[in-house]
Amino acid sequence: MSEELTAQTIRITGFGGDEIEAYLGVPDDGAASRGSVVVIHHMPGYDSSSKEIVRKFAANGYAALMPNLYFREAPDASPDDAAATARANGGVPDGRLVGDVSGAADYLRALQASNGKVGVIGYCSGGRQSFLAACSLQLDAAVDCYGACIVNPPPEGMPLKVSPIVGLAPDLSCPLLGLFGADDKYPTPEETAKLSQALDEYGKAHEFHTYSGAGHAFFSVDRPAYRPEAANDGWQKIWDFYGRYLAS
Repeated sequence: MSEELTAQTIRITGFGGDEIEAYLGVPDDGAASRGSVVVIHHMPGYDSSSKEIVRKFAANGYAALMPNLYFREAPDASPDDAAATARANGGVPDGRLVGDVSGAADYLRALQASNGKVGVIGYCSGGRQSFLAACSLQLDAAVDCYGACIVNPPPEGMPLKVSPIVGLAPDLSCPLLGLFGADDKYPTPEETAKLSQALDEYGKAHEFHTYSGAGHAFFSVDRPAYRPEAANDGWQKIWDFYGRYLAS
């Protein structure tokens, strides 16, 4: 792990050729070849805590890029206001999400030190979107951190206008790591068990871990839901997983 890195806001080409904002973190370790990660932010949006995750990957030797999924709706708004606008619109359309992640992956593969391998990770709504991207694009590793609405539709009253995507399991293009909380309601352990069963049926490589005493958003250090023991173990599993599939 090196603390030397460069992080900056850039523009990338996303879905439909749109130019969108993104946050890039790159190690300054002089490595000739490295893997890369597309970070999909949580439902609260393209915020400081999500940008910290990008820098964490860069500090650990990966180029990381997080597209601002709400940029089109609210390019000049605060993260909270942009997230509110996106929720009012029913969330990010699935096709647009795939296009934005594809653009981010293309950008990472084109970096000078890229080894051509790109993973994806997402939290909350981003966990579902990580699975969606891995079933829609050719990627090398995917991590789903407590992504809901993969197996079940959104509960009544939730503003998201998305449908279950467990039917995409046959198209999963890469190994999947799932990190969940036993006390989570969205997704419940029953939902993640059904997802695991579907992946088993199609012979898709995956490993799921469910942490007792943890609920939704247990990685979020700035929220009451934070569970240090589960989060620390989860990060170690992420490093081990990406080390196997994204290393040169």
